[in-house]
Amino acid sequence: QVQLVESGGGLVQVGGSLRLSCAASGRTSTTYATGWFRQAPGKEREIVASISGIGTTFYTASVKGRFTISRDNAKNTVWLQMNSLTPEDTAVYYCGTGPSGREYWGQGTQVTVSS
Repeated sequence: QVQLVESGGGLVQVGGSLRLSCAASGRTSTTYATGWFRQAPGKEREIVASISGIGTTFYTASVKGRFTISRDNAKNTVWLQMNSLTPEDTAVYYCGTGPSGREYWGQGTQVTVSS
């Protein structure tokens, strides 16, 4: 019902910035929350940030003050601005959405932060 495509990942040095985008198509809804998740090798997928249909945001403690999530419902797009990146941010980043925020997933985009 919903297709998600992430983009914007890449290789960046410590302290650098990246902006990820998540473009949605199909039967999207402005009532859905959308989240950014990440998964590093050998670790479980964890939530990084989320935003509700009305703009309420959540950030995991390790990224507060460094990352900003935003959305443009007219464009069916959610962004994640990542600043002051550290090697601990290295992971595959996924966006998820749906009635509970996790029913639909994108393919992921790799973020690598070099020390």
